[in-house]
Amino acid sequence: MTLKPLADRVVVKATEAEETTKTGIVLPGAAKEKPQVMEVVAVGPGGNVDGKEVIMTVKVGDKVITSKYSGTEVKCDGVEYSIVKQSDILAIVE
Repeated sequence: MTLKPLADRVVVKATEAEETTKTGIVLPGAAKEKPQVMEVVAVGPGGNVDGKEVIMTVKVGDKVITSKYSGTEVKCDGVEYSIVKQSDILAIVE
């Protein structure tokens, strides 16, 4: 099964979270925060959304930073994804 986002939606997948802090402390699973750096998996077509023209500026493969609690989490073929609006993407990581 594949996910095909509509309008100004973007499907993203979390990148692996850091297992240790900068000082070398290993973090248990419960202490890790929800990752904000995500990889773009699929991009909607954009178009006219709520009466405004939306041009999609992200593309598949981009690494992006999203708002911390944005989007809808879904599980597809055992992999967890989030579906966010393009406006919830704060930056592209280069």
